[in-house]
Amino acid sequence: MTDALARNPRLRGADVGIPPRQLDFRLPAELPRWAYADNATATCFLAMLSAIFPPGEDFFVRSVVAFRDRVTDPRLQAEVRGFTGQEVIHSREHDRLNEAFTARGFDLTVAEKAIEIALGVLDQLPARQRITCTAMMEHFTALMGEELLADETFQERIHPDIAELWLWHALEELEHKSVTYDVYETIGNVRGERVLAFGLVTALVAPAALIGWAGLMIQQRVWERPGDLAAGMEMVFGRGSFLRRIVARMPLFNRVDFHPDRRDTTALEEAWRERLFGSAGTLAAQLRR
Repeated sequence: MTDALARNPRLRGADVGIPPRQLDFRLPAELPRWAYADNATATCFLAMLSAIFPPGEDFFVRSVVAFRDRVTDPRLQAEVRGFTGQEVIHSREHDRLNEAFTARGFDLTVAEKAIEIALGVLDQLPARQRITCTAMMEHFTALMGEELLADETFQERIHPDIAELWLWHALEELEHKSVTYDVYETIGNVRGERVLAFGLVTALVAPAALIGWAGLMIQQRVWERPGDLAAGMEMVFGRGSFLRRIVARMPLFNRVDFHPDRRDTTALEEAWRERLFGSAGTLAAQLRR
């Protein structure tokens, strides 16, 4: 422990590199209907993700906070505070984005209900298994954050009216990617629990997401746009797609030596912090001090 930590055990998230940033995203009064590559299928996928983030992040926070009293290291305590603050703000901003999607005719009810049922089942598990499932899902969001920040194709395809919200969210998922896992290690890391968490999340949350996506595609009558379904599926699942790269790396969670920090994203984070929040950052003016 450093002298600074010993003198000031009540550090904030910002002091340890996990600042909860109060942002005021300037969402358009009328969001373009097909906000990803002018493709209905891919836009429905984006809308589904946004719909499941608020309940998912609420589950994450509750899972970690349940063990807050077991965390005695001042730095990790501060990281938990930063993690909690960031996730709460993510939920708020995605709620606003979801309202914008709803205003454009996207009924998110099926996606929200499907994830509610899946998380409701996970909520019945013991607290240790819940935080293990959260660590597994945070592994997914960290990989997704890395892909969105590194994938220039994604950045070109997403409509600029909402691009910065997704890029900010991606950056913060990398900033706090290790917090849940480090809390889990504090209470005792059991590989069997991790393997079980991988199976539970794959069996419950992944199908809920697919059901929500399918519901949106049916509702939006995707089949009425010639070639849209095939093109959208290629963007989401095709060779070289960001989701395919994420799925390929998900099993790393089951390795004996797994830790989120084994994948070094420091340079990527630094570049995007400067790009978004530096002196000439695109979000600097929207950051509430």
